[in-house]
Amino acid sequence: MDFKVVERSPFARIARMVLKSSNVAMVLGKTIHLSGVSRDTFLKDEGWLAHELCHIRQFREHGFFRFLWLYLKESWRVGYYNNRFEVEARLEGMKHRRHLNPSQKAASAITPTEAPLPIDTKKTE
Repeated sequence: MDFKVVERSPFARIARMVLKSSNVAMVLGKTIHLSGVSRDTFLKDEGWLAHELCHIRQFREHGFFRFLWLYLKESWRVGYYNNRFEVEARLEGMKHRRHLNPSQKAASAITPTEAPLPIDTKKTE
């Protein structure tokens, strides 16, 4: 798959602040934007790379602006963590874990650090 990686991206930096995360990788089209993580470290993480490559495929399947719209609409409706595009990407990112032994699987488990994420919290009246 053809993709580009941008380190110290201002787009990923904004996402990092919104998500209150120490590091972020995010996709726009076929470019993976990084903040708080080096290109080498990111590319060594099979699960994380697979997750972001799934987003590149989603952009390709839906088109750039249509995917952005669908992604934002879905995040608004159900929150970031339950967004169907994020769920699909998380599942893609966990597929590499099949060949790991149980202790390696436990060490690479994806778990939300604080639930709900700030973007998932909706005001109730």
